[in-house]
Amino acid sequence: MPSVVAAASSDVIRLAVDCMGGDHGPAVTLPACQAFLAAHPRAELLLVGLPEALAQAAPNVMNWPRCQIVAASEVVTMDDTVEVALRRKRQSSMRIAISQLKGADGAAPLAHACVSAGNTGALMAVARYLLKTLDGIDRPAIATVMPNQTGGFTTVLDLGANVDCTAEHLLQFAVMGSALVSAVDGKEEPSVGLLNIGEEVIKGNETIKRAGELLREAAAAGHMNFYGNVEGNDIFKGTTDLVVCDGFVGNVALKASEGLATMIATFIKQEFGRNWLTMLAALVALPVLKRFKRRVDHRRFNGAALLGLRGLVFKSHGSADAFAFEQALNRAYDAARNRLLDRVHDRIVDTLQAMPAGPADDAGDKATPVAHAA
Repeated sequence: MPSVVAAASSDVIRLAVDCMGGDHGPAVTLPACQAFLAAHPRAELLLVGLPEALAQAAPNVMNWPRCQIVAASEVVTMDDTVEVALRRKRQSSMRIAISQLKGADGAAPLAHACVSAGNTGALMAVARYLLKTLDGIDRPAIATVMPNQTGGFTTVLDLGANVDCTAEHLLQFAVMGSALVSAVDGKEEPSVGLLNIGEEVIKGNETIKRAGELLREAAAAGHMNFYGNVEGNDIFKGTTDLVVCDGFVGNVALKASEGLATMIATFIKQEFGRNWLTMLAALVALPVLKRFKRRVDHRRFNGAALLGLRGLVFKSHGSADAFAFEQALNRAYDAARNRLLDRVHDRIVDTLQAMPAGPADDAGDKATPVAHAA
């Protein structure tokens, strides 16, 4: 069982950062890293990238405290295929950053978690190749949080790593997601909902019905707090702490919600800017508008966990600005500090080993990555 042993023996949490990933590269990642270090005095960073590009974006980066530059000679672009990232760019900043989670020759890993804003499909493929999956997990999954009307947020997975799943995969996602919520949010027995087209157990396709059966069995055995079927609007109601779905549905839900939030904000801005009376009303309502903007700002929830791997990898939006990328660093830090990897393993042992085995994935499994999933 892989464990972030160094995190247990020291208060210091070390993150490996792919500084070249995303739409903006070091221009965004380095300011985010600097802000993160200022807020976390016990954190250290391994800044992975092209040294000349890092120095150009931040001329004094070599002298930053609690940082170390790890040189890379290649960059995985947002348009690169999985094959290019995995087979041809072996010295990419993405690959080298992930490799910091894998100790050489039995040595402890150099970092406790890795953060990248790079190509989602490439990140998942390289991470899975280098780190492998935990025992009992067939496929990794991408999990992130969405704001809900209770003032908190709902964790949702999978968000694009697997577009076609079996019922057993959905059970595994529920186990991993429960461990994530428990570790990061402090909810020991988070409630789990299965995303469906209705709450009734008779609704949904055969995979969803079978997944519901497995989740109810796990709940009856005391391994999970399964609420039942939930619908799309329950994500934003906060009906459950965790919502489980396949990657195709999850990615559509994520992008639709982000698009809706952007559209509503645009509509409000347009309406308040129509004439001098509406602009005057906007000034009066400015404190309310600022609070509303903050509540629906998806940048606050940036940082999706790639669960099921033998290492902690977090995915930032490729278009993230410095504020958003800092949030991804925060989530990775919290996950490592709260020993997420060990918690996922423990829940796998408690739950999956007591459940009936599902069909094993073959070499050509159908877990097709979705480009820019998170």
